[in-house]
Amino acid sequence: MARILVIEDNLHNMYLCSYILKKSNHEVLQAYCGPDGINMCKKMAPDLIILDIQLPEMDGYAVARAIKSDPSTNHIPIVAVTSYAMAGDKEHALAAGCQGYIEKPINPDTFMDEISGHLK
Repeated sequence: MARILVIEDNLHNMYLCSYILKKSNHEVLQAYCGPDGINMCKKMAPDLIILDIQLPEMDGYAVARAIKSDPSTNHIPIVAVTSYAMAGDKEHALAAGCQGYIEKPINPDTFMDEISGHLK
């Protein structure tokens, strides 16, 4: 069982991700904006972060950079889960510090396989 922080502002997407993760016996932490996600990351020390890119207050790229620039959190893998699927979007997410990239809409049948590869 892993502790996974989901940073996602869309209620439907948050529900779907959380449901799939909980069904696979993972503990799920939820944040609905970047600053809350960063604070929760520091306090709760998740094993993995699932990060939406299009967030209110600060985008996912800025969130990833903030987490990766902090020595207390820079070891935590981040997987971008986003509807941004244009040329260069994946590279932009990876350059910001994400280790993985999953396009929305997520496929419930393959989501855990894609996430599991990023868990230690």
